[in-house]
Amino acid sequence: MSEVYPLKEKNEIEKMKRCLHGRDLLLFIIGINTSLRISDIVKLKREDFDNERLILREKKTGKMKYIYINDSIRKAIAELAPTSGYLFPSRKRDSSGDLQPITTTQAHRIIKAAAKRAGISYNVGSHTMRKTFAYHAYKNGTDLALLMRVLNHSSQAETLRYIGIERKAQDNVYISVNL
Repeated sequence: MSEVYPLKEKNEIEKMKRCLHGRDLLLFIIGINTSLRISDIVKLKREDFDNERLILREKKTGKMKYIYINDSIRKAIAELAPTSGYLFPSRKRDSSGDLQPITTTQAHRIIKAAAKRAGISYNVGSHTMRKTFAYHAYKNGTDLALLMRVLNHSSQAETLRYIGIERKAQDNVYISVNL
């Protein structure tokens, strides 16, 4: 799979929101506001949220994650989420007849298709949401060491590469010399 990039411009985020509705808009809003990987997002249930926090064990790392529920998430859940069960149900049912969540592949397709409708020309996928969260947290002044811990990265250099800052900083070295 090729590398995907964060949505660095707020107008791109708004375009994406306009291209999504219902369950898929909820997926995007939770994705860009939580730093969660898509494997954790698709398994979320309405019952996982209270008025303050979302608490879960990350699938990839096995670590506990405590996420404060911001106003964007709170509003999206109130307006878009089902009253119980998976937040992102598919049409598939398990053996007991309960709806199953969408797959990570389906979530990727949803985000990729919305980006195309929004006119975003660079590579976007489900991981774009996590990178978008990290990029905007960094640009809003979040300390790099803290952001590194939020993302469970092992180094600040890894976090800078992840959000595309290191590449831009290197480009600026060449641009600034300009002899």
